[in-house]
Amino acid sequence: MDRYQAMATFVRVVESGSFSGAARLLNVGQPAVSKTIAQLENRLQVSLLVRSTHGLSPTEAGLRFYERARAAIAEADEAERVARGAGAGLSGRLRVSAATTFARLHVVPMLPRFLAEHPDLDIEIILDDRVIDLVSEGIDLSLRMGALPDSAAVARKLATGARSVLATPGYLARAGEPRSPADLAGHEAVIYSQLPDVWSFTRDSTEVSVTVHGRVRVSAAEGLRAAVLADIGLTIASDWMFAPELASGAVRRLLQPWALPDIDLWAVFPTGRMASAKARLFAAFVEATMVGTRAPHSTAA
Repeated sequence: MDRYQAMATFVRVVESGSFSGAARLLNVGQPAVSKTIAQLENRLQVSLLVRSTHGLSPTEAGLRFYERARAAIAEADEAERVARGAGAGLSGRLRVSAATTFARLHVVPMLPRFLAEHPDLDIEIILDDRVIDLVSEGIDLSLRMGALPDSAAVARKLATGARSVLATPGYLARAGEPRSPADLAGHEAVIYSQLPDVWSFTRDSTEVSVTVHGRVRVSAAEGLRAAVLADIGLTIASDWMFAPELASGAVRRLLQPWALPDIDLWAVFPTGRMASAKARLFAAFVEATMVGTRAPHSTAA
């Protein structure tokens, strides 16, 4: 039995949900697919598939095998492309995960240029603010911001952005403008639940920490944007998150002499396998598009 062909057949069965669907995709007869899966299960001495009312689905062992087999096939395909010198002409599918707001503002609008450069490439963007398992979910590249929870991750820093205290003119007209970090204790804050309630500022050699309070707490960046733009309160966020509004004046930076910790943008690749040419080139493309996105802060008091 050809191990590569058996893995490819099994992957097609799982993705199509049936022997007949896999047979159509592979352009072979259904009996050939059934025989290959039976031989594979016999060699591995484990059941890989189970029948249900919805068709075929992988067992727990089958799911683990599917994930590894799909990664191995991708590695083999990438090795062939590199050997043929096909790295410059990208093709196939690229799966990228990114935080919803960041991708909507800074990645998706730039896609037409990348797609035009690589007409044989399809891109699937998984929008999710949570940190997901790249291997189990078949992700080629993840764009993540902030500290990386896994120090063993294969990652490359693409850009560094500023964080600011941000508010709309409408909120400031109602509540007044804070002049020092201590003033924030008397303001209504929109709190992003993925960040602490204690905000730390530095100015020259002085460091100040302030615990903020607010009636609205949100778990996703889109909710934070909506609350701030509804004049509910001020917040701390990356300038990337409010880039259009900062440019138009719909949102203002506050406490400009005081600095907040920067935030880094990372390209994270699946651990344990070679980053594909597609993933590396897309990461470089994002890095190039982010050049110059960090607006300078005023030093006026």
